[in-house]
Amino acid sequence: MKNGMIECSVCHAKLVSPTTRTVSRAYDRHRSKISSKYRALNVFLVVGDCILVGLQPILVYMSKVDGSFKFSPISVNFLTEAAKVLFAIIMLLFQARHQKVGEKPLLSVSTFVQAARNNVLLAVPALLYAINNYLKFIMQLYFNPATVKMLSNLKVLVIAVLLKIIMRRRFSVIQWEALALLLIGISVNQLRSLPEGRTAMGLPVATGVYLYTLIFVTVPSLASVYNEYALKSQFETSIYLQNLFLYGYGAIFNFLAILGTAIFKGPSSLDILQGHSKATMFLICNNAAQGILSSFFFKYADTILKKYSSTVATIFTGIASAALFGHTLTMNFILGISIVFISMHQVSNGSQIFI
Repeated sequence: MKNGMIECSVCHAKLVSPTTRTVSRAYDRHRSKISSKYRALNVFLVVGDCILVGLQPILVYMSKVDGSFKFSPISVNFLTEAAKVLFAIIMLLFQARHQKVGEKPLLSVSTFVQAARNNVLLAVPALLYAINNYLKFIMQLYFNPATVKMLSNLKVLVIAVLLKIIMRRRFSVIQWEALALLLIGISVNQLRSLPEGRTAMGLPVATGVYLYTLIFVTVPSLASVYNEYALKSQFETSIYLQNLFLYGYGAIFNFLAILGTAIFKGPSSLDILQGHSKATMFLICNNAAQGILSSFFFKYADTILKKYSSTVATIFTGIASAALFGHTLTMNFILGISIVFISMHQVSNGSQIFI
């Protein structure tokens, strides 16, 4: 510690001392140096995230029939959360069986109740993720998979601003320039990509898309910041127990959304398997795996690293989209991707010059 500041062991950014009452103390509270095991975990998380995030918009696109969805997107989100809850329970049982003698039992009522109280903040990102997961489907009605992936990269800039305001994170001048370059790269990719026509609300498509994009970028960014803080602030709690609460809240919120839909559209909306296909089953599995991996990202790595790893998935999505659906990889897309990768390099190498 120097001059009341500490250096983040993940991204080497200057942080306010954990003695101050800011959310930033969730970062380096439990780790003083990066081990080779930790680096290996980061590599696994980045590679896995690139594959899963890259596949997500492809699978959503494949699940469309005649340009629309024959199933309820909320049902997909509910089944995804249910799958993640099941995974968390299985891993908790496995972890409980391999506890050492003398350790506090994971499956005791007192442990569960205390952990539930300490991790109640997880309800906030769970609600935000429920909203965001629905917006992912809405966005796919307007853009092709590669474009949706590029737009999602705007979250990096929004997250940086939130970390600056909420968590008092410090970024170097070069890092801010890199984030601005990221925004430019995404803008280059989006030139002349907006569809023409009007939405169901009678608004020009461009207006509706801009609104959806704003929500699509802001909501998950808030969720990521809250999720990371909630997981790290209770670092000693088993991640599988934390995941059980997070996914449980998510399942509840999506189930309430299904009930709300049934009130307006009739009891037939309660059939959560209606209109599903093999593509949606793969989508549910992919989304579940992606959510599980993200929890490890937020607890053991860093939000910025998570979003930049998702950015790398853009090139995978673009190539797969072109190969599977014949979408053209325009010069705008190639230039935009190039600028984004330059931005990533600047962020990773500009962390030693601080404002």
